[in-house]
Amino acid sequence: MTADRVPASLRVVLTDVNTEVVAAWRAAFADTPEVEIRQGSLLDEDVDAWVSPTNSRGRMDGGVDAVIKRYLGAGIQLRVQKAIRGQFAGALPVGSAVCVASGAVRPKYLISTPTMETSSQNVSETLNVALACAAAFQAVHQQNNAAPGSIRSVALVGMGARTGRVPARVCANLMWTGYTLFHDHSFENYDDLRGTVVAQLDDIDNTPEDERVRIAPPGRATARR
Repeated sequence: MTADRVPASLRVVLTDVNTEVVAAWRAAFADTPEVEIRQGSLLDEDVDAWVSPTNSRGRMDGGVDAVIKRYLGAGIQLRVQKAIRGQFAGALPVGSAVCVASGAVRPKYLISTPTMETSSQNVSETLNVALACAAAFQAVHQQNNAAPGSIRSVALVGMGARTGRVPARVCANLMWTGYTLFHDHSFENYDDLRGTVVAQLDDIDNTPEDERVRIAPPGRATARR
């Protein structure tokens, strides 16, 4: 089951220390001027929620996860893993996410979404970045449904571009896919989200690297740009 489209009044920031990722974002999001893009650390972003690419067990032992854990303290991993146990029986599938209180004033929330099942897994030939990005924005929808207006701004890094070894241009295009789906549709659950994304991207290997794919909500045709 899916929900009606939910217009998003959300400030979105894409930030990364990797210059190649930033350049790729600028190309992929060139026609999406409302998205803020800059080079820098996620820790410098004064927003309501940070998005951290993680693994299915929520072990914050590498990449951006480890940076956030050092900044927010060890308790953040405990909260993430408690949410994963409570909502997903201990293993967070790729294409889903948890949103937990950060324990800080800013950001108020941390959204953890796996780009990989285990730490340092190579996901360069998967759809995981699109699934993770879409799931992160779905978590924003769900949090705002539960507490309206609680997340008005969110910052994301280049998902899978470091530990997951996803090429910068591929990362940027797949994140654009996840972002545009957020504007077009809100799903009732993560199973529906995963099914929709996988069904429409299953032939992405035949798509040129510089071509973006916009996921069509159920009942619409897929658009390629």
